Amino acid sequence: MNTLVYSIETSCDETSVAILNDKRKILSHITVNQKDHNKFGGVVPEIASRAHLQILQTIIPKSFEEAKLSINDIDIFCATCGPGLIGGLLVGSMIAKSMAIGTNKPFYPINHLEGHLLSPEFSTTMNFPNLTLLLTGGHTQIYLVKSIGEYKLLGETVDDAIGESFDKVGKLIGLGYPGGPLVEKLAKNGNFEAYDLPHPLEFEKNFNFSFSGIKTAVSLLVKNQIKLNKKIKSNIAASFQKKIIEILIKKTELALEYLRKQKYDIKDMAIVGGVAANKSIKESLKKFSQINNHRLIFPPLELCGDNAAMIAWACLQHHKMGIKPDLEFKPNPRLSIKKIKFS
Repeated sequence: MNTLVYSIETSCDETSVAILNDKRKILSHITVNQKDHNKFGGVVPEIASRAHLQILQTIIPKSFEEAKLSINDIDIFCATCGPGLIGGLLVGSMIAKSMAIGTNKPFYPINHLEGHLLSPEFSTTMNFPNLTLLLTGGHTQIYLVKSIGEYKLLGETVDDAIGESFDKVGKLIGLGYPGGPLVEKLAKNGNFEAYDLPHPLEFEKNFNFSFSGIKTAVSLLVKNQIKLNKKIKSNIAASFQKKIIEILIKKTELALEYLRKQKYDIKDMAIVGGVAANKSIKESLKKFSQINNHRLIFPPLELCGDNAAMIAWACLQHHKMGIKPDLEFKPNPRLSIKKIKFS
């Protein structure tokens, strides 16, 4: 008989629930992107946490209807317990814990980042070890994923996250929020060689990223324009996106070279997180991986952003590998992936 898990993801401004079985079959998956933040140009934590509470009251009953199940059919409950905004983490985890207590079932706290790292499993069977780029609004990291439960952080951003950079550049050239998809769309009609933007940490022989200098360069470009017309906006967007891709490929190349010297046999490269939905970034990394005889893997488009299905899948791995449930676990906005302990 299949094990059924119910998961809740409320780490930022997406409110998501899912019912998943241990064969990766999604029986219900509902994700609501909160719209109240658009007018503020970014996520307002207090508004997000209140919205999570309101939305969950609607989508939890709907998810059971969609799956044709009752709460008593669920074997395991879980929720994102970090990293993320503490208000949202508290709302989602408390509701999931209450559901577990009410049905006398186990509760598993799940690390949001691990959910992303394992999300390509919905598209393909991952080879281990692999090299994974985790690119979101709040994180830009590169991992050696040795196996499920074994994650080594090789490098991360020293300032802005990649998704945050897209949002800030989008705002600078007069686009809405979130800026990522809008910058990508505008870049399609631009000249990517129009502006020579800086490449922070270009000559550093480590795997860390820096994006704030590019944002500053774009800000200066915008201030120096007499009129910011559509052509100039498109050229800025295209030049910015090109530089981002250049940085990602450079750091990936360095990481692969390092892992080869460490005698790791890397067959798969993965790109996960909301920025993995960017087609230009994905296609560029795909070409790079093919040249280097690696397979590029990534989650389905609908599972690139924050979602409860990936949290449910990570939970099932914890259950399968013998990690103990923990009803007393306290949400942590800075939860480290190093805290994951498998028995």
